[in-house]
Amino acid sequence: MSPSTEIRVTHADMKEVFRNVLLKHSFDESKATECAGIFADNSLDGVYTHGVNRFSRFIQMVVEKQVLPDKDPSKISSFGGMEQWDGNLGPGPSNALFCTERALQLANQNGIGCVALGNTNHWMRGGTYGWKAAKEGYAFICWTNTIANMPAWGAKDSHLGNNPLIIAIPHNDDAIVLDMAISQFSFGAMEKFAMQQKTLPVMGGYDETGQMTTDPQKILETQRSLPIGYWKGTGLALLLDLLATILSAGKSTFEITAQKVESAVSQVFIAIKLSSLPNSSRINSIINSIIKDYHSAEPDDTNNNILYPGERVLQMRKENIEIGIPVNIDIWNEILAL
Repeated sequence: MSPSTEIRVTHADMKEVFRNVLLKHSFDESKATECAGIFADNSLDGVYTHGVNRFSRFIQMVVEKQVLPDKDPSKISSFGGMEQWDGNLGPGPSNALFCTERALQLANQNGIGCVALGNTNHWMRGGTYGWKAAKEGYAFICWTNTIANMPAWGAKDSHLGNNPLIIAIPHNDDAIVLDMAISQFSFGAMEKFAMQQKTLPVMGGYDETGQMTTDPQKILETQRSLPIGYWKGTGLALLLDLLATILSAGKSTFEITAQKVESAVSQVFIAIKLSSLPNSSRINSIINSIIKDYHSAEPDDTNNNILYPGERVLQMRKENIEIGIPVNIDIWNEILAL
C-alpha cells in the first residue's frame, strides 16, 4: 500500500469498530468481543489477510447465513483425553477458541488433550490458537481442512485443500509458532501480493495454461496452488484431511468442495501440558540453546535474517503497537459502512 492509500488505526479502535459491527449482525456481547479481539489481534500481528482485510468477507458470510452467530459447539462424544464436537456452523474464530480452551482443560486432566471439531467455519488465522496455548505453557498442534484449492503433484485439477497446520511451543515469555498452509503460499498471502501488485518470490501455483507462475492473481483465478515440497506436500495435505475428517466425524475436502462454498470444515486441536513432563524444569533452557544455535547460522548473500517461526510476528506486533495498524483506506471505509 502506498502512503496515500494507507491509514494507521490503533488496536483498541479497530477492536471497538469490529465489535460494534458484529453486534449489529446478531452477535451477542461475548462473541462480538471475542471475535473482534481475534480479528484485531491478527491485524496487530501483521496478518492483515486474516484480520482487517478479511473482516468484510466474514460479515458477508454472516449475512448469507453460512456463519450462524447464535450457534455454539455441542459435544458429540468423549473418551479418555479426546473429545468430538459439532461446530453447528457457528463463527469459526469463537468455535476454534472454545476448542483450544477445551483441549487445554483436557491436557490439565490427562497430560495431553485432543478436541476434534466438525461442521465449523473458517477460523481465520490458525496461529491465533497456537499463540494462546503456547503462551500459557502448552505445546500445541492444530490444523484444518479446506475446500479443494491445490492439485496433487502431477495432477491437473485440484482435489486437495491447502490444509493449514500450526505447531507452537512456549519460548520465554512468548512463543515459537509455525503457522503454514500446505501450499507454497497461503491464499491470504497471495491476495496480499496481488493487492500490492507484486510477483511471488518463487513459483506459487499454476496459470490458466497449466504452467507454473509467480503471478499471484493468475493463481487466485485458477485456484491451483503449488504444494510445498511437491509430492511431499501432496502427501501431507492428504493425511491432514484424512485425520481431520476421521477424528471429527466431519466433512472431508471433497465433500466441502461439493457444496461450492468453504463451510462445515473439520479441525483438530491437540494440547500437551509440558509441566507434566519429568524434564519440565529443563525445557526452557533446552529451547533457548536450540534457538541460540539456530540464530548462529551465517546468512547467505540474500541478506535474509535468520528468524525462527513467529519471530517476525513479534517484530510486527511491536511496530503496530507503537504507530498503529496499517489499513487500506478503502477497506477501512467499507468496514465503517457495514
